[in-house]
Amino acid sequence: MKNKIVPIWKELESHSPFTLFGAFTGIVCMLLFRNLAHGTSLGIFYIFHPAHVLLSAIVTTSIFKHYARKRNILTVFLVGFFGSIGIGTLSDSLIPYIGELMLGMHIETHAHEHAGFAEQAHIGFIEGWHIVIPSAIAGVLIGYFRPKTKFPHAGHVLLSTWASSFHMLMAMGDVSFWKIAGSFVFLFIAVIVPCCFSDIVFPLLFVKSSERVPYHHH
Repeated sequence: MKNKIVPIWKELESHSPFTLFGAFTGIVCMLLFRNLAHGTSLGIFYIFHPAHVLLSAIVTTSIFKHYARKRNILTVFLVGFFGSIGIGTLSDSLIPYIGELMLGMHIETHAHEHAGFAEQAHIGFIEGWHIVIPSAIAGVLIGYFRPKTKFPHAGHVLLSTWASSFHMLMAMGDVSFWKIAGSFVFLFIAVIVPCCFSDIVFPLLFVKSSERVPYHHH
């Protein structure tokens, strides 16, 4: 395990500069579109979020199929499906929602006053299941039949960042320095933790310590 911790840490360090850049682009989006109607922001969120889930499903499925010993289609499907849904939800919905709560944003503007948690936090696979779940299934099928373990990591980072930024934009209300600064921090966390887990830590679970660490995101 020690042989894996060092490369994981080095990879996280190498990803930090671009993740910072991605978070910066998210803040730019929030400033440029700060007057966007709530419904429009929600619609854009449901463009970037399913796209992120699709890409995550392709990569997670491809990596698992390539390195795992048990490769029957059911196991591969379950790992790819729940892995992409879980990572996408954590990155695009849960972490931004926690950030909104901690920054005192107007969460009630997300939905009507009697809305449940899934609507307040915009949990995609529940609120927008008809878009997100088919995206995950399509990603799993692509990853299974045309596995790709090398892909532009930049695309993964930017899709996740923009989905998270439009999530937070819906709760922004009046723009202030502290809201923007806090949003930048949570955008960074929302991207580097889940995305780097799926791109770096996950495949290492299927690699023997004596083997060379695979790099699939360059």
